[in-house]
Amino acid sequence: MKVRTASLAAAAVALVATTALTGCSSSGSTASGSTGDGSTASGPVTLDFWGWAPGYDQSVALWNKSHPDIQVRFDKTAPGSKGGYTKMLTAVKAGNAPCLAQVGYETLPSFAAAGALQDVTSSAASAKSQFAAWTWNQVSIGGATYGIPVDTAPMALMYRKDLFAKYGITTPPATWDQYAADAAKVHAADPTVYLGDFGNDAYNYAGLAWQAGAPWFGTANQQWQVSLNNAGNQKVASYWQGLLDKKLLKTDPSYDPSLYKDMASGKVLSDVNAVWDAPIIASSVAGTSGKWAVAPMPVWDAADPVYGNDGGSATAVLKGCAHSAQATEFAVWMSTDAASVSNLIKVTGIYPAATSGLTNAALSAADPFYGGQKIYDVFNAETAHINTSWQWGPTMTQTSTDLGDGLGQAETGGATLPSVLGTVQTKTIAQMKQQGLTVSG
Repeated sequence: MKVRTASLAAAAVALVATTALTGCSSSGSTASGSTGDGSTASGPVTLDFWGWAPGYDQSVALWNKSHPDIQVRFDKTAPGSKGGYTKMLTAVKAGNAPCLAQVGYETLPSFAAAGALQDVTSSAASAKSQFAAWTWNQVSIGGATYGIPVDTAPMALMYRKDLFAKYGITTPPATWDQYAADAAKVHAADPTVYLGDFGNDAYNYAGLAWQAGAPWFGTANQQWQVSLNNAGNQKVASYWQGLLDKKLLKTDPSYDPSLYKDMASGKVLSDVNAVWDAPIIASSVAGTSGKWAVAPMPVWDAADPVYGNDGGSATAVLKGCAHSAQATEFAVWMSTDAASVSNLIKVTGIYPAATSGLTNAALSAADPFYGGQKIYDVFNAETAHINTSWQWGPTMTQTSTDLGDGLGQAETGGATLPSVLGTVQTKTIAQMKQQGLTVSG
């Protein structure tokens, strides 16, 4: 989507002038009202909400039962990276966007730069204290708030207990050195079996970089800094390239049916992924229920464990929403109401951004698929060891596409991960400059 350079430059000034990203419509309304943050309505309001996560529709249904004057219609779209974001931005440009949209933290800066978000600072202010500070920063840019945090996404190792035992892995790998050793051990025992899979998901890879303290973006001296190709990122790339070179990892595309077929048949024994992947695995390989477990993500230094984060979404209010105050009210409720949060934990697999959600009983439930394990105990223990200073850049749609393409090339041997990072950095800087942003790298 093309936007005026002046608008992007203004957005860039706002982005650079703050560390707010540091963490790390027709509006579907049936009644008219003001378009400002303090919007009002003279009668019942219906708000459209676009998103893709499972379980969101169930939280919407809970809201609608108890809020007859503010009804929400949830429309399931393609995931953001698979067309959902393009659809949202196109709708904003056409003036018929929904009031509410599921937008990942990583993409929110791009929406802000495109002028696609509505400032809801006033109506959201009273909710700020209910959320972990770094998650609130994810929805705030240049002093303005554009939505409400839903979740964070600590990463862990989901693995087949029975097959680990079969191949002599008595304890899940606690470090990346041990992970590499176990990968070699498994593959030597059976060349058709792999400890894990190396997919093509750019955001999963971002979680690996996040863990390693290898940032991609930063701001200094009123300009953007791009560091995808720095020493820390090269360290991560070289590690995974080494495993690929030795053919110790399966290379099924991320979240592809081929991956779950290999998991179900015992050809792929584990997955390093975010908390929300736990229910995806459970539903995708249901026939192996009870054989899985969750362990902490392997770390670089056992004496100083640091973990990664792969995702996290906001309920954003899109530009043009005629009832943004009501939209914000719903967004706060969805992220804080006990019944809604319980639903999102069970169905969506979220780790709540709201501090009240961290005591939700659903986090203490035993999970039958994972052998009765209370899997959220693992994610809870990790959260204190996640670096929340990670910062997303303003061109993540382009950056993630280029990186995903490069990861796919690395899978097939068409490129190496260290070289991919250099290519993605060059393209990212070029894209940022094309949008009128001041950048160095």
